[in-house]
Amino acid sequence: MIVFDLSCEHGHWFEGWFGSSQDFSDQRERGLLCCPTCGSAEVDKAPMAPAVPRKGNSVAPVEPAPQARAEHESVSNAPMPPAVAEAFRKLAKAQAEALAKSTWVGRDFAEVSREMHYGEREQQAVHGEASLAEAQDLVEEGIAVTPLLLPVAPPEELN
Repeated sequence: MIVFDLSCEHGHWFEGWFGSSQDFSDQRERGLLCCPTCGSAEVDKAPMAPAVPRKGNSVAPVEPAPQARAEHESVSNAPMPPAVAEAFRKLAKAQAEALAKSTWVGRDFAEVSREMHYGEREQQAVHGEASLAEAQDLVEEGIAVTPLLLPVAPPEELN
């Protein structure tokens, strides 16, 4: 994963996590990025200081840029509004209930989805992993897929 500092045309700073620099570019070109503060789709990478560790066993705290610090202080240090927290709880519960009725197919998600779509396998609810290209190919073939809104760990990675 790569973490980029991002900013919108109105100067709001925020972080974005991507699988690669190309993933950032692809999502930006497809209009999938937006500012969480104002909703602007004009999002670019913000200047970032390189992370250079100190010599020895000490690690210096990383300070955000002054403009970023001001934005984060007004947003990230405030408690989450109760309505937002409740919405996240409901979303997490709904996703957990859906996943409980679904079968994990891991990296075979695209192949299994195709087999079900073309009648080569019995229809059932499945979830797993697919690359952006695999998901786009499925959609272009008319196969309905939906990204999960909250991250899900593969069963073998759970405690």
